Amino acid sequence: MKKFNFSIALLLALCFCLNNVPGQTTAPVTKSSTDAVTELDVNGLKVLIKRRPSSPTVAAGLFVRGGSQNLTAATAGIENMTLNVAAEGSKTYPRAALRKEMSSTGSNVGAGSNQDFSVMSLASTRQNFERSWKVFADLVMNPGFAAADVDLVRERILTGLRGSEDSPEGSLASLEEKVIYAGHPYSNDPSGTIETVSRFKAEDLRAYHQKIMQTSQLLLIIVGDVDAAGVQKMIADTLGKMPRGTYKPKPVPAISFSKPTLDVTSRALQTNYVEGIFAAPSLGSPDYYAMRVAVSVLAGRVFQEVRVKNNLSYAPAAEMSNMAANTANISVSAVEANRAVSLMLSEIDRLRTVPIEKSDILETGGFFLTNYYIKQETNAAQAAELATYELIGGGWRNSGNFLDRIRSVTPADVQRVSQTYFKNIRFVVIGNPAQIDRNIFVTSE
Repeated sequence: MKKFNFSIALLLALCFCLNNVPGQTTAPVTKSSTDAVTELDVNGLKVLIKRRPSSPTVAAGLFVRGGSQNLTAATAGIENMTLNVAAEGSKTYPRAALRKEMSSTGSNVGAGSNQDFSVMSLASTRQNFERSWKVFADLVMNPGFAAADVDLVRERILTGLRGSEDSPEGSLASLEEKVIYAGHPYSNDPSGTIETVSRFKAEDLRAYHQKIMQTSQLLLIIVGDVDAAGVQKMIADTLGKMPRGTYKPKPVPAISFSKPTLDVTSRALQTNYVEGIFAAPSLGSPDYYAMRVAVSVLAGRVFQEVRVKNNLSYAPAAEMSNMAANTANISVSAVEANRAVSLMLSEIDRLRTVPIEKSDILETGGFFLTNYYIKQETNAAQAAELATYELIGGGWRNSGNFLDRIRSVTPADVQRVSQTYFKNIRFVVIGNPAQIDRNIFVTSE
């Protein structure tokens, strides 16, 4: 899903805004190890502390479980707005005082939401972490919800929502979510709608804040050169004093892919924008790693066929999301959409019927290896990885097995997951309906 919202990419990149921390350097990159992680329980609050010796910065994220399942059509966006307003100032540190304190300590706070969870985050220098933590904890526990902060955040969110469909790509993503998420909890957009965000008042945010700030619904992750015992006391003296509550997570239902579909929105454009969505295993599934390899191989093949050999599109793609109810997709923008999609579907059929070479897996493994280490460079990225595995990937300990599981994928695994998931593709198109041949897009299995 590519729609503009506080998506997982924004959530796990911008919320941990370490680029603005003065003096930031990258700690030495080593193979991610769960041995460096300490797990604690502080009055029902699950805490993961990962020590990275010599790291000059510290990243902390307080994650709220539930995501879209916490919302309804009427409250869509309230969690995201609540946390973003909370990050603007507390009763002790109103906005001006907060900005001054953050500037003097070289720290940042942020917030964001996606369909599976939300976060309030802190990025700090190591030497000022204890001081910054006190400010962060006060924002979490005693947000001011000042009228000016509510108005500021509301307008910021509304600006993003109003612009989310300005481009054909944004419109396509919006159409995709309406079609694919219909009847599913994910239909409750964590960013909200213009109608819901315009309606929320400070008292609504206060009430919602009180509802979710229970330790049983929260997960705290801290990564940096910190002592777990010392940090445990800091947490006990602050967030550990929040009520435990009775929150219990609910499994996210699968998205329906019982049959292939085609939804076309007419728009006068120079090219047709196409996306085909299909089911994919979630991070906690044994099939996840083989599917990652399969989608990566498919991406390379459709690029060769559609762009290199036939010059039908600049950037044909195949991608896999990373959500509890997961999907993958193929996408292309092309004047000759029928021909481009036909070529892409042929490559899907080839993966389903013809085993790939082991060399394809080795090449893909090298790609994942490089990207994996790049993504491990910052404390924020490692905190994000631990959170993702803990919340939707079967537990944080699985985060240490990514490369081994990718390397263990076989050609037979790739063919099996291709046969299992590369079917019942649900297409959404924005462009000229007269140029779309339904018989190509909607094929029987």
